[in-house]
Amino acid sequence: MESAHTLPLFPLSFVTFFILCFLALFSHAAIFNSITQGQLIRDGDTVVSNGLNFELGFFSPQDSPVRYVGIWYSVPGPSVIWVANRGNPIKDKEGAITISRDGNLVILDGQNNTVWSSNVSIPIPRNKSKAFLRDDGNLILSSSPTNRKLWKSFEHPTDTFLPGMIVPVNETMGEVRTFVSWKSADNPSPGNYTMGLDPRAALQIVIWEGSKRRWRSGYWDGRIFTGVSNMTSSYLYGFRLNVNDDQTRYLTYNPLNSSEKVRFQIGWDGTERELIWDEGERKWTTVEREPYNDCDLYNKCGNFGVCCLSTSPICNCLKGFEPKDWDQWQKGNWSGGCKRRTPLKNEIKASNGTDKNVKDDGFLMIRCMKLPDFVNLVADRNSGIDTTKENCENRCVSDSNCTAYAYVIGIGCMIWHGELVDIDHFGKGGNTLFIRLAASELGNRSKKTEIMIIASVVAGVICLGLCVWLAYIFQRKSKASGGKNDNVPIFVTNKSRDSSVDVSGSTEFSLEGNQLSGPELPFFNFNCIAIATNNFSEENKLGEGGFGPVYKGKLPGGEEIAVKRLSRCSGQGLEEFKNEMVLIARLQHRNLVRLWGCSIQEEEKLLVYEYLPNKSLDCYLFDPVEQKKLDWKKRFEIIEGIARGILYLHRDSRLRIIHRDLKASNILLDENMNPKISDFGLARIFGGNQNEANTNRVVGTYGYMAPEYAMEGLFSVKSDVYSFGVLLLEIVTGRKNTSFRDKDGPSLIGYAWRLWNEERGMELVDPKIRDSTPRRKALRWIQIGMLCVQDSAGHRPTMSTVVLMLESETMALPCPRQPLICSSSEDEHVHMDGPLDASSNGLTITVDLVR
Repeated sequence: MESAHTLPLFPLSFVTFFILCFLALFSHAAIFNSITQGQLIRDGDTVVSNGLNFELGFFSPQDSPVRYVGIWYSVPGPSVIWVANRGNPIKDKEGAITISRDGNLVILDGQNNTVWSSNVSIPIPRNKSKAFLRDDGNLILSSSPTNRKLWKSFEHPTDTFLPGMIVPVNETMGEVRTFVSWKSADNPSPGNYTMGLDPRAALQIVIWEGSKRRWRSGYWDGRIFTGVSNMTSSYLYGFRLNVNDDQTRYLTYNPLNSSEKVRFQIGWDGTERELIWDEGERKWTTVEREPYNDCDLYNKCGNFGVCCLSTSPICNCLKGFEPKDWDQWQKGNWSGGCKRRTPLKNEIKASNGTDKNVKDDGFLMIRCMKLPDFVNLVADRNSGIDTTKENCENRCVSDSNCTAYAYVIGIGCMIWHGELVDIDHFGKGGNTLFIRLAASELGNRSKKTEIMIIASVVAGVICLGLCVWLAYIFQRKSKASGGKNDNVPIFVTNKSRDSSVDVSGSTEFSLEGNQLSGPELPFFNFNCIAIATNNFSEENKLGEGGFGPVYKGKLPGGEEIAVKRLSRCSGQGLEEFKNEMVLIARLQHRNLVRLWGCSIQEEEKLLVYEYLPNKSLDCYLFDPVEQKKLDWKKRFEIIEGIARGILYLHRDSRLRIIHRDLKASNILLDENMNPKISDFGLARIFGGNQNEANTNRVVGTYGYMAPEYAMEGLFSVKSDVYSFGVLLLEIVTGRKNTSFRDKDGPSLIGYAWRLWNEERGMELVDPKIRDSTPRRKALRWIQIGMLCVQDSAGHRPTMSTVVLMLESETMALPCPRQPLICSSSEDEHVHMDGPLDASSNGLTITVDLVR
């Protein structure tokens, strides 16, 4: 009884270790928690940390017969984080680890020859030494009984940076190449790539290939490394620059979640990867890697060249510069870089002996930049750094050798001399760089701008005159004009509106209390819209929607518009038109298209929208050429934008709105490729606490319609969630839901479920982005999509939950249920009077639309 009460008092780690030792008596391999002097740890034995996180022992790389001593995570898969005898392997399994007579930790081969040693000087008199493996992966050799630390594996790393490691930062030491890659995937001997710190001026992480730089992180500003494009100051990343008691600085990393297994590894291929252990999938996931793209490669575009992934080609010279070798530049060899078109004032003086009549140089401001390498920090006598941007600019102006400057919070005044090296232009983030240019370059630029402005004004006047002339011609030919009128008004006044058209009566979405009352929507003159669209000419046609064509137009004032002209034979009549007209006028959100007004004349019904130059999402997503413009980051931004727009409709607008026709062709893209939801002709409004409704008129696009809506006419906010799930899967795969046939499955949903369920989710990702997309993110998107397209509306998440799932990588996701409805029909707009009949078969449900 006494032992039964005392047993639970033992620490769990002790009990676990006792059990492991007991089992080891009946097996060939033995498990230890430390190495003492005279004790042999033979090949096959292991030393484990107290928390069982790490093991120390002998291992062989894949397809290699030789043996190494290393430390690895106690999890499946390749996870070696440290190798002792990486340059001197043992050829058989007769090796052993022990502590030698002089107190050093050593590795012996079968002939008792020392192949590796900790090689530290042990003080006299010699104390007994002891080695143990800590639960953070640090192997420590200490003296006994004083416990003085004699040697640490963390101070002698190989290719892996672990949380808790410290990397010294000392400008007098110069570059510190702390981590050395393996020679190949199955050869731990030192490879050709190293990773460490360049502490000169402002701290940077650098990867070297031999003696040449391969990649650099940009400068540490106290929060982030400014040259990593996806690092933003609004997040905490775990890196810290600390100071020891002896005032020496060191860089360290601690994950925000201390329970996470995280490691940074410089691979044998020269790529640094951040890996996180996914406990659910029981495997390592790469969340970040550098270099990530071509622009990350060091000085890709040469000196004074700037790399930008969004341009073609990706390399261009900075403004005021031109290629040194035009022939090589046009062939795609940009390594030669660029040179100034116009010499600076001091260069002219050095060449001619005078700078008379030469204007002072100026500075060109460029935003969102990865700042050049080899910076000089300008120290202030009192505070240590410049405290204002103006002081920094004055320093550069007064220094004739100053090529560029920047002022960065957390770093201070940064100045560059000579040629600018390794510059990138980011889509967002980065820092502002000021580049010194000759006054004539800046002057020419101003003259060009003035010429462009004058030309634009002249073109505008000509365009206005042309519009007036076209209006005159059109009015002469128009039956509705009834006579000559040289002055075509843009808007229609209340008195002149067609009295036969009632736009104030009850519609399908009307609510009690006239919730839609408010300022009237502008009514455009039909003739003015006809002139603006060149009488709805084919060359102005942007596309064909489910209810009619859409045209590009330009008003007399120069404003560009998109005009939706309802087809007389379409299913959208006056009810849908009034619905879209009044509904969008009340919605204001960055991810919803903006309605400017409408026009009604006899049988003609027009909606006038803001013009979005990049057309609709399907023009990019399903086009093999345009698809390349949608990298994984842009696709995720589009997914998030659509989700926020739907959330606004469902929850944050004054009225709860169900869109009912979400699809790729109804997502428009602005000049920055930001998504905007359009086409509200089928939208419905819910009032009060209403959550679900029934309709006898099933309308929408097949393939995007939720099962309960297609078969029973029931719709709710969960109907839009289903459509969003289909759209999300299309964005991830780059394929239309209706493009699937028997070889892949009956539909995108069925195909996605099969791959996801078989743990082959990455095969679903568009091949154009598969290699660059972080695996964990891609699989998370797919799982969110599968949750949204579940058959039962009750099982689907709300859009507020979907947004949280997208924005939080730590939020646990439930497992989706297998979908039953897998459509293979074409993508057609459907108008059905009465809900569709569904099979009563509980195992499979199929829907066949009558066309």
